[in-house]
Amino acid sequence: MEKIVRRSHDKGIGKKAIHMVSAWSSENGLVLGQVKTNDKSNEITAIPELLRILSLNDCIITIDAMGCQKSIAKQIVDDGGDYVFALKGNQGSLSEQVESFFEEANKSGFEDFNVDYYESKEVSRNRIEVRRHWILNVSETRIDVEPWSNLNVIGMVESQRTINKQTSVEYRCYIGSIENDAKLFGHTIRRHWGVENNLHWQLDMSFREDESRMRKGHSAENFVVMRHVALNLLKKDKSVKLGIKNKRLKAGWDESYLAKLLMAA
Repeated sequence: MEKIVRRSHDKGIGKKAIHMVSAWSSENGLVLGQVKTNDKSNEITAIPELLRILSLNDCIITIDAMGCQKSIAKQIVDDGGDYVFALKGNQGSLSEQVESFFEEANKSGFEDFNVDYYESKEVSRNRIEVRRHWILNVSETRIDVEPWSNLNVIGMVESQRTINKQTSVEYRCYIGSIENDAKLFGHTIRRHWGVENNLHWQLDMSFREDESRMRKGHSAENFVVMRHVALNLLKKDKSVKLGIKNKRLKAGWDESYLAKLLMAA
């Protein structure tokens, strides 16, 4: 998942804000690695570099549409993993074929197709979100999958959000090498987006990353790595019932607690 360190730019010398592409383990709630890029377009080259340093065996790798590339799918499969990729216009014909299939099949209620379905609902205060998931084996369609390593399924997610009685609906399409299991598909997608709250939000709110003006030399990149390490240590610690921000403050005030965190590394 890519994140911009917004204030790491320096207009005086023409330096752009850095982009960090991170590997997030949703199972453990930890950052496993990160690679710096100079702009979003370089994310495609950063992802293979990041994947090379990880053990992918028996893991499901989820990547945004920018990383939906045949070479990346092959790299994941060759290393023993599975993938679920978001589809957007950058995949041209494939994206159009998948979107067109679901649009037509949905009209007939997926009659004559072995579609697996899963629905989830979340209610919090003035917000209700219903997610509907459809997934089926791509072999049931006429979509050309030959260039894609182990491409087994296509899926669609409908997100219906109601906030203060105002309802919006969003559709997203995916491809993957996972089995035809809508519940697995739904949980995989949900965990993918969990990085926003569990990583990016924590970096911005608990560590004030977006306010950091470090930009000389490699300082911005180095401190991103250190924040990731610190966040991992704070998340792993279960000895106190505090949020990440207050754990961080406690580590600054209490040297014994700080030592305990560091010894657990």
